[in-house]
Amino acid sequence: MTTPPFPVLRLKPKGDSRRIRHGHPWAWADELVLDRRSRAIAPGALAVLEDAERNPLAMGVATVDAKIAFRVLDRDPAARIDADWLRARLEAALDLRRRLFDQPFYRLVHAEGDALPGLIVDRFGDVLGVQPNAIWLEERLDMIADLLADLTGATTILKNGSGRARAQEGLPEEMAVLRGAAPTAPIPVQMTGATYLADVMGGQKTGLFYDQRPNHAFAASLAKGARVLDVFSHVGGFALAGLAGGAAHALCIDSSAPALELAGQGAAAMGVADRVDTRQGDAFAVMEALADEGAHFDLVIADPPAFAPSKTALSQGLRAYERVARLAASLVAPGGTLILCSCSHAADLGKFRQSCLRGIGRAGRDPRLIHTGFAGPDHPQHPALTETGYLKALAFRLLP
Repeated sequence: MTTPPFPVLRLKPKGDSRRIRHGHPWAWADELVLDRRSRAIAPGALAVLEDAERNPLAMGVATVDAKIAFRVLDRDPAARIDADWLRARLEAALDLRRRLFDQPFYRLVHAEGDALPGLIVDRFGDVLGVQPNAIWLEERLDMIADLLADLTGATTILKNGSGRARAQEGLPEEMAVLRGAAPTAPIPVQMTGATYLADVMGGQKTGLFYDQRPNHAFAASLAKGARVLDVFSHVGGFALAGLAGGAAHALCIDSSAPALELAGQGAAAMGVADRVDTRQGDAFAVMEALADEGAHFDLVIADPPAFAPSKTALSQGLRAYERVARLAASLVAPGGTLILCSCSHAADLGKFRQSCLRGIGRAGRDPRLIHTGFAGPDHPQHPALTETGYLKALAFRLLP
């Protein structure tokens, strides 16, 4: 095999080449021979990864000063990473979503889950929200926007350059309109029988969390006639799904007034504004206040932000999840259901479940696990990366 004329990164003799050969898409900095030549490779440059015997393993992107020093783009070390290559990857991602969904509202590209490291694209009809979370994408952003417009027919493409991943790549935070004109109002999105309003210009991430779609549907199946409490509700994800499922009433708790306003607008668009209330404030403090008030709900959902975004934050994050579980469990009516969620990849399913059970136990409740949920199929998981399978949802029936 002829290796293309690109810089080369080589694994140390004890580097785990089998892990790369078996599909893992990353090589860590401490696995590589980092000499003067390799350290001179520009961040985000294309490079070939070799094993210790100089056998080419893959074509990818080098960022040698980062913890993840090499990201695999293609298993073929001679692959040409050009517009045709990008088009093929984007076409494959689009084909999957078109098979899964009748309407163009979904996550179109899920980074390594779609073999496009660092790239997130969410679709809102004719509007695409793009998160380029790696240097190699920044340098090809115009090309990517052109391809996305051609493949999807989208008239507006937005760049949402925010988040921890960009900071790790040394990229600035910025919002930009790449194609078309910025929307002047939130975009209505129909999911699970509910209407959500996505603020693609000023909301969290790209404006809406598509990953919870199947968990919204499960919650809705339990909601008929129920009193629902949606903690860390954002734009009313679980509350609106519950109302669509026939809930008698829903209360949304969030620290963001704009997010709660969008939840109210979504309820109004559904014709159920009289069955929803919102309460702004710190979720922990509000749950404690509700307990003091003697409030109880038939269905309680807590979907907090990532309390454990890294291994260094794991212990503190697990304690926070335990506290959420304890406070939320105390608000569940006898025989009701508690759904607890985590979007922390560092807290795997086992650790998260243990934290939830400790919290529920501390609340004096007797749980039975009735459902375990994950992100929807428009968030494909790379089997070797827990980062792509970050979302967990546990539903507990709390015995009377």
